[in-house]
Amino acid sequence: MTDQELQQQRAHIWRLDGNPARTIEDARSFLEKAGFCLMYPVRTLALVPAFVAAYIGSTEGLPDLKHAYADPRAQEATDLMVRLLRERSSYEINLFAGTDLIISAPLFPYFYALLSDRNPKAPPKTKAQGDVSLLAGKVFTAIQEHGPATKHQLRELVGHEPTDAALERALGELWSVLKITRVDHNASDGAFWDVLYRWAPEAVKEGLNISAPEAITGLLSKYLESVIAVTQEEMEQFFSHLVPRSKVREAINALLAARELSFIVVGTRTLIQMAPPADEKDLRRRNIG
Repeated sequence: MTDQELQQQRAHIWRLDGNPARTIEDARSFLEKAGFCLMYPVRTLALVPAFVAAYIGSTEGLPDLKHAYADPRAQEATDLMVRLLRERSSYEINLFAGTDLIISAPLFPYFYALLSDRNPKAPPKTKAQGDVSLLAGKVFTAIQEHGPATKHQLRELVGHEPTDAALERALGELWSVLKITRVDHNASDGAFWDVLYRWAPEAVKEGLNISAPEAITGLLSKYLESVIAVTQEEMEQFFSHLVPRSKVREAINALLAARELSFIVVGTRTLIQMAPPADEKDLRRRNIG
């Protein structure tokens, strides 16, 4: 495989080859194949597809989160993504600065298995216990008791009129450990938030039954299906946002030992890919012989 062939294969999966994901059906198909993607591109995460790029169909002139308000294409892409959230075809996680991670419904339980406290109905531990702020604890209780709510509604429910910044931080803390999730959004009210176990009970239940090693190996495999081939360092760099690097290495080594992954030379680099099917391996051996 050449570098050009690798880029062409990625462009096809990431909808960057003149086939943009403009309809809800196209968006579902893109996310199903990619598994997960960033909402907006991030320079330090170049080997992850971006939803706004798939909507536009190109990487040229892409807006980032900071400039999205001035680009009508970004608003159109956001509207399409919110439709996926409403129908539970996708979920969001605020895992990275500057963008959200959009995850396909079948893959979301694997993220839940790694990022949650595996006690979905219990209030989160507060800062005194080593986890979220006291305000975040109050926000969780308010949503749990009163149902989906906007920031404006939450400000009244928790009392003492917290600032926008404080409320944003509290929501971010709860979202990052998958206690809550954004379930809708509109221009007048902003985002609506609900506790995750009520919004997606089946996904939460499935995630509780997935072990951490099973989750990381499943996500590694899906990631390689999307990026085709990468270095071990590139895999470790991305997945270190989910688990310690040592756990990523253990998962990669286990998949290599099980011959689920294999090495491939692309240009001057040795990359890791999903192992070819058995019949393809046999064909290669015959051709070499």
